[in-house]
Amino acid sequence: MAERTVFFVSDRTGVTAETLGHSLLTQFDGITFVPITVPFVDSVEKAVQVARRIDWEAERTGCRPIVFTSFVHNANRAPLLRSRGLVLDYFAEFLAPLEEELGVQSSHTLGRTHGMSDASSYNSRIDATHFAMDSDDGHGIIHYDEADLILTGVSRSGKTPTCLYLALQYGVFAANYPLTENDMESGRLPKPLLEHRPKLYGLTISVDRLIQIRRERRPDGSYSSSRQVRFELRSAERMFRQHGISYIDTTHRSIEEISSTILSETGVKRRASP
Repeated sequence: MAERTVFFVSDRTGVTAETLGHSLLTQFDGITFVPITVPFVDSVEKAVQVARRIDWEAERTGCRPIVFTSFVHNANRAPLLRSRGLVLDYFAEFLAPLEEELGVQSSHTLGRTHGMSDASSYNSRIDATHFAMDSDDGHGIIHYDEADLILTGVSRSGKTPTCLYLALQYGVFAANYPLTENDMESGRLPKPLLEHRPKLYGLTISVDRLIQIRRERRPDGSYSSSRQVRFELRSAERMFRQHGISYIDTTHRSIEEISSTILSETGVKRRASP
């Protein structure tokens, strides 16, 4: 399988370059990408050092490195443009057309994307994260009135990471409640969830994937047995259908896709911008 080195270079955290770069690279099968992230390249001197590293990598591998950048200042971008890499810069690509269309020069201010310029949005994400942690795994049910969303499903179906992503990315107050064996045997919606049914959203997962996840965590006992997993998933999905609870299969979906689907289907409003 072919292998290519990919640099994600930024004068800030590198999150923008990484996110957009990875999205593009997923479109290319049959190539192994070796990522190198270099954040806080906020001076020409640092940029020159990175350019030398790119040139060295080109010499070592015999292939031109792919370089995703998100530089605000042109001076810091220049040394990389002279390097032996294929440089793809988001700000250079999109700012000029936007300036022309809007008739306004961009501010070229660092830190606008993931910084503290919007204190309200930042505080919403922090508050939502605390809520998600305090309401994890069925805890904090007395605070469910404050929840925007309550995820439910069997153990290890992806509830906790999804809640945390919704909190960190969008400031959504998301709690999660695990369905127990007693819940599934009774077929009734757990009492703490009854009055919050409009806020409920279910997660399910394939049998094989859940067995794999559970065996990594607890290989012995019935917890990860095929019989137990099949019973739990079948019962949970029956409960969702019986009570009209929308749900999603998380097997082949990323956290980002799961979260976007949930927000789209429920209409829950984002308290913060990503």
